[in-house]
Amino acid sequence: MRNKKLIPFEVIEKAVAGEPEAVDTVLQHYTAHIKYLSMYKGHISDDTQDRLKMKLVETILKFRFDR
Repeated sequence: MRNKKLIPFEVIEKAVAGEPEAVDTVLQHYTAHIKYLSMYKGHISDDTQDRLKMKLVETILKFRFDR
């Protein structure tokens, strides 16, 4: 049985290869968590949210499977 909370491996492979739709799928998957991490005194910090999204994209594109 597949866990619906996991991103399929094929999507991760495509995201690492730089496919925009796959990167967007990964970002959508983590949107709620990014919003949670961006909360400060009950408000979402747009700057923090943008920085976290940018860092996630950078990390996706730097990821290597051969390690």
